[in-house]
Amino acid sequence: MAKPKKTPRPKAITPKGFRDYFGTEVTERKHMLDQIAEVYHHYGFEALETSAVETVEALGKFLPDVDRPNEGVFAWQEDDSDWVALRYDMTAPLARVAAQYRQDLPSPYRRFAMGPVWRNEKPGPGRFRQFYQCDADTVGAPSVAADAEICAMLSDTLEAVGIKRGDYIIRVNNRKVLDGVLESIGLSEDLLRNPRPMSVSEAADALYAEMVRRNIEKISQADVLRQIDKFDKVHEAGVRELLTDGRKDDSGAFIDGVGLPLDAANKVIEFLTSKAETNEETLSRLEAAVADSKTGLEGVDELRQIADLLNTQGYGPDRIVIDPAVVRGLGYYTGPVYEAELTFEVTDEKGRVREFGSVAGGGRYDDLVKRFTGQAVPATGMSIGVDRLLAALRATKRIGSEEAGPVVVTVMDKARMGDYMQMVTELRQAGIRSEVYLGNPKNFGNQLKYADKRNSPVAIIQGGDEAEKGVVQIKDLILGAKIAQDATLEEWKDRPNQYEVPRDEMVAKVREIIESYQ
Repeated sequence: MAKPKKTPRPKAITPKGFRDYFGTEVTERKHMLDQIAEVYHHYGFEALETSAVETVEALGKFLPDVDRPNEGVFAWQEDDSDWVALRYDMTAPLARVAAQYRQDLPSPYRRFAMGPVWRNEKPGPGRFRQFYQCDADTVGAPSVAADAEICAMLSDTLEAVGIKRGDYIIRVNNRKVLDGVLESIGLSEDLLRNPRPMSVSEAADALYAEMVRRNIEKISQADVLRQIDKFDKVHEAGVRELLTDGRKDDSGAFIDGVGLPLDAANKVIEFLTSKAETNEETLSRLEAAVADSKTGLEGVDELRQIADLLNTQGYGPDRIVIDPAVVRGLGYYTGPVYEAELTFEVTDEKGRVREFGSVAGGGRYDDLVKRFTGQAVPATGMSIGVDRLLAALRATKRIGSEEAGPVVVTVMDKARMGDYMQMVTELRQAGIRSEVYLGNPKNFGNQLKYADKRNSPVAIIQGGDEAEKGVVQIKDLILGAKIAQDATLEEWKDRPNQYEVPRDEMVAKVREIIESYQ
């Protein structure tokens, strides 16, 4: 008779694009999020916690460059009708909350939210399908004072978690100014919807004539925005090629260009590179670039208001600066847009020295709730990349030292477990993190190995002889490791790492040893 096949055991592996977090990683993240939450709270923002699951209808299409509503999300169907999905950011749930509870929430509504989000995208090095976001938004505030406040709060947040002034810069731009530039080259959305009925020979403007010749109706603002969004990667020359006839990428593959004439592309490049020595000089250049555009001039005026409001509060250009080169997210936002960059240098995985780069961004998106209510609701906010910011703090040694584990009370006699539990209770009541060894106490060496693996600073030992004498042995494991590593026999004799102290002095001695390493 054939033996029945064994049921294969499941593989103990994490799914592709996901990872586990242990000990210090978890506590460091929690500590940083607590620091961020404290800043948000001081600014008057309220915490909001929403479900990880939203209806696909509520999520809508908020991710830029995604054509289908449930593209890039983890979605499934319920009850043969409704589709639901894991949230891909914190903004879409906020839209639903602002609409669902609009009669109950104060207006403006100021909230912050922290937690994991999920993206069903191809994972890569340092790119996971689950990651943390930390957002703060103001819903219902049309004034650019709300945008200025978000920038100031972002500056305070970076300094609160340990990024020194001078190691970061918050750069501010405005989508309306770019719209003005695009209008000046004949790429306003109104013009694209209703192109002027004229031939090339009839066009008075040479630039517009060239664009008609190139079939301008086939070019959209979205096409242009997609290319200038690559400014940080391919820089001025690369974007100029992408806006015109195309370019070869690093692999040698040819990428088709948008098809703008060179003069039009140069106007866009001029906008992107118009940052000057001072905010006022930059604003003057922008005014000149959009002099004939009402929308563009409105955007410049908003930037000037933001700069003035921040200067009044003491946030000068050493912390927050007007910079038209900020292009990330311009296809998503409707007004001011901002990005926080860390300016110190790090060495990447390929050994190249580079600036650390962006850790946060945000802007104004005034169509937040309109999908639900039909009414335009102004909103502005920011999102901090939690894992990016943690990586920055580790790169600058502001965090990352191995966390000390608990004091371990060893078990020499199972019959005296009550005595050991009493010791650990006294330590905990004194505010000292501690535990009793709960494994098999038969091999004492294994207990000390366990304490080493837990990175414990101290082990408490009390056998029958010590109990009769009313003492405990306190083993300094940190000093013991140092001695074992590099001390001579003579030094070891002069620097004992184990102390015998009266039982009633145990807590005081443990505290003394721990504090000596802080």
